[in-house]
Amino acid sequence: MEVESQVSSSHNEVPKEGKKINSVLKLSLLVLNCLVLAIGNSGGPLVMRLYFIHGGSKIWLSSWLETGGWPIMFIPLSISYLYRHGTNPNGETKVFFITPYLFMASAGLGLLTGLDDFFYAYGVSRLPVSTTALIQTTHLAFTAGFAFLIVKQKFTSYSINSIVLLTVGAVLLGLHGSSDRPNKESNKEYYIGFFMIVATAALYGFILPMVELTYKKAKQTVTYTLVMEMQMVMSLFSTVFCTIGMLINNDFQAIPREAKEFKLGKTMYCVVLASSAILWQFFFMGVIGVIFCASSLLSAVVAAVLLPFTQILGVLIYHEKFKAEKAVALFLSLWGFASYMYGEFKGTNKNKKAAESKTATLTPSHTQTSRGT
Repeated sequence: MEVESQVSSSHNEVPKEGKKINSVLKLSLLVLNCLVLAIGNSGGPLVMRLYFIHGGSKIWLSSWLETGGWPIMFIPLSISYLYRHGTNPNGETKVFFITPYLFMASAGLGLLTGLDDFFYAYGVSRLPVSTTALIQTTHLAFTAGFAFLIVKQKFTSYSINSIVLLTVGAVLLGLHGSSDRPNKESNKEYYIGFFMIVATAALYGFILPMVELTYKKAKQTVTYTLVMEMQMVMSLFSTVFCTIGMLINNDFQAIPREAKEFKLGKTMYCVVLASSAILWQFFFMGVIGVIFCASSLLSAVVAAVLLPFTQILGVLIYHEKFKAEKAVALFLSLWGFASYMYGEFKGTNKNKKAAESKTATLTPSHTQTSRGT
């Protein structure tokens, strides 16, 4: 359950094997988190939109659901604890790894996430899916800018090319946005929703590098269990923030009435709320997992490349039109993602060859010894 690089042995070959095993584990964990992010990134917005389409109107409730499923995190954390205890039955097994510093940092990021959740829920309640996806993809540019300033993210021609392609794809997605504009909505409501999603993109573009910076500043080994603990604290404080908003807005009292008036029925109302809470936990867990395995920029790239697939699901589920712009945007997004991954692969190989060359230079040769004696 832990992804660490601590291998002890008296043989020189074992640490190398340990590094290979850890690399495989970390790659597997990265793929797993990308899949988890894909499920949450596509399912969360669609279920949230379903809530508003069929009569839901509580924005603070929708914000709350984005992190309200945080108790789910106890399941993987319990599995991790049982695994550690089973592999170390005679030693002391720590229940939590999070330190006071990381707790406070996670709490602060959680409050920012709560504000970001409100902005996003407000925008989704006012804008069509295509327009929301268009604006939300701009978080890639915000993330790249803040990553450069906060964690000194290095850019290559491949990553820059990826950002440009994904941004162009997002613009194409928005070209047909006016035709999807909700009926009976004033210009004021539409533009408020528009700027709320812009604020969401900017704020989340700031949060992702801050999470990465928190990992780097932690004065302890950052394991995947610690990452899950930090995410649970972030979700908890985000939920507290949104709970205060619900109390002020009297959302708790309105839930029973809204459930009765929900177009799909009271049972489906509960299913929609529960599904939303679970799917958004998938999203946040996937995001911080990708940051842990790679970087905040890759997390933003993966989220951006998934948006066209959300569009396709919107077409299939909500019977939206699939115009040529969406097909081109999908192609550009896949191209941008491939460009980024190729750059990462090329950079990894380059670093590996440099390390091997350095090792060969430092290692004394024994091919000439004992000759001519």
